[in-house]
Amino acid sequence: MRNLQIVERLRLLALISLGIAGGWVDPARSLPIPTSVTPSPIAPSPIKPTQPPSSALDEQLWHSGDRKTLLSAIDYSLRYLQTAQAVRAYQKYPVKGVTRDRVDRSLRRFKQLILASRSAQQLQTAIQREFVFYQSTGKDNQGTVSFTGYFEPVHKASRVRTADYRYPLYRSPDLARLKAPHPTRLELEGKDGLQTPKGLLRGLELVWLHDRLEAFLVQVQGSARLQLTDGTTMTIGVAAHTNQPYTGIGRELVKDGKLRLEDLNLPNVVQYFQQHPDELDLYLPRNRRFVFFQNTQGAPATGSLGVPVTAERSIATDKSLMPPGAIALIQTQLPILNVNRQLEQRLVSRFVLDQDTGGAILGAGRVDVFMGTGKEAGDRAGLVNSTGQLYYLLLK
Repeated sequence: MRNLQIVERLRLLALISLGIAGGWVDPARSLPIPTSVTPSPIAPSPIKPTQPPSSALDEQLWHSGDRKTLLSAIDYSLRYLQTAQAVRAYQKYPVKGVTRDRVDRSLRRFKQLILASRSAQQLQTAIQREFVFYQSTGKDNQGTVSFTGYFEPVHKASRVRTADYRYPLYRSPDLARLKAPHPTRLELEGKDGLQTPKGLLRGLELVWLHDRLEAFLVQVQGSARLQLTDGTTMTIGVAAHTNQPYTGIGRELVKDGKLRLEDLNLPNVVQYFQQHPDELDLYLPRNRRFVFFQNTQGAPATGSLGVPVTAERSIATDKSLMPPGAIALIQTQLPILNVNRQLEQRLVSRFVLDQDTGGAILGAGRVDVFMGTGKEAGDRAGLVNSTGQLYYLLLK
């Protein structure tokens, strides 16, 4: 993970398309994958063998340092595949012929081909000769997949509450001792986000943030890198979350006529609440789910497989349907900086590793692309809102 320069205040410009998709991504991606996997009744075979696409050229691989980045991401998947977690996941994987051993061998051979190939064309020829392409059936059983983006934000924070830093992120209580169903967001943090002296979470504060919406969106993202007022840096990730339902506040604004659907993106949501700060008390409690954090001791952003996620080389999918740790090819539009340092959408083919999941990433037609850490990654993640195709690559 690149350690990007920490900015004074990260503009919250990501999650744009996640709001469009019916609620920003739920940060369950940072939690362990359930060992009990139930295939979707809608798509009993979420991936199917198919002819290779006409082009599988990943030109990005021949940019400076990018092959090394992909090779590192492959190594992370290989590490995962040696774990008991991977053994359990593949014992219950619903697609015949897709096994942990086959995924492992496919990754090792893919590494060899990357190292031996001198061009994107040479790599494509070798892959099409040696691999079977399994295409996701998508959201329509025709292969159409919706792509969104996520990132690791950077925020200023304080270890103690001050007049400037009032909005806490919390360590997890003993959820087993809480009566089911778990308390709602409103019951846990109060209407204004500042729980009472007798609040259920009193004493569990991990850090305090300056802005209430920032604190809320860290719960949405599931991880963050924090620049603390004492000059140190802390990284945090999800420790647990309540069993309450997840609701996207962007959709709630549309439902109430505050934003038009075609205008629904994170910058507009942030701008709306900057202009109407009192309405945070009305809308944030509508997302009843509450997320708790832990200090990850400087670790890079980590996905649900327990290994680091890599910018533009890791994706999150529904792990009850898709093969964890496998190499995949995505073909979609991603925002790319042009020569004028402006973001523009470009059609890309990109080899990625399936290393993460998310509670809102459900079905064969959803992929979330990890875009990296910091402001630039956030700007780009906020602009990922496209359709495309997803293929998994397995040795013949």
